[in-house]
Amino acid sequence: MEILAAALLGFFTVGYLVLGGADLGVGMLLPWLGRDGRERRLVLAAIAPFFLGNEVWLVAAAGVFIGCFPALEGELFSGQSAVLVPLLAGWIVRDAGLWWRGRTPYRAWRAACDGMVVAGSWTAALSWGRLFAGLLTGDPAEPATGPAAVLTSLGVALLFAAHGLAFGALRLTGPPYERARLPTGRTGGWQTFALTSLVMAALPLAAGARLPLAGSAATGPALGLLVTALLVVTPPLVAAQVWLWRVFRGRVTGPSFL
Repeated sequence: MEILAAALLGFFTVGYLVLGGADLGVGMLLPWLGRDGRERRLVLAAIAPFFLGNEVWLVAAAGVFIGCFPALEGELFSGQSAVLVPLLAGWIVRDAGLWWRGRTPYRAWRAACDGMVVAGSWTAALSWGRLFAGLLTGDPAEPATGPAAVLTSLGVALLFAAHGLAFGALRLTGPPYERARLPTGRTGGWQTFALTSLVMAALPLAAGARLPLAGSAATGPALGLLVTALLVVTPPLVAAQVWLWRVFRGRVTGPSFL
């Protein structure tokens, strides 16, 4: 059961970073991809159908971690609170900017919401980078510090941005599409998105391999009950994601409700 629990934790975490990392990357580069109000609405329309569904993966990963690895969860959440609080704050600010942007027609309001999307996305991406820097050292109770932590945070944030560009090249049209595909030129498309997805997936797997998951798993029938329940709900979750991506697989040509 411990192996199944660890596999589910890795599955949900990889799912979030591959899917949710794409919309975070788009938010980070919103001012560059969209040069005016209409273009920015087009850019946000590219992630509008996905960002809430993508966050389900993060909630599921947190649920698996808390329920199946309670000892390690307490150690990591308390030790990495200086990293997790900014990560959560960035997530909330980004989502608030997305939801509030289309509520009024005033340009100043929309500009402020765009700033929230960009700032929240960068904060979350940099926090993920610092979290991975700490986890890769094998000491989950201590936030990473020093030049290595700074370089890792920046590197992971740039990876999020590259992943967002690859996703934007699949969804956007017009000038935002040309800007999204500029770094890869004619090689852009699903090949680039698949490559950045593989790198994004490697991050949590490398970090998880350094954690003592087997020794900190829950004991008794609780673990078996939790793993069984997760195995039941995972196929519908995956099916819903496949349906969502199939329905909205086309390129956006106009603004959405955001």
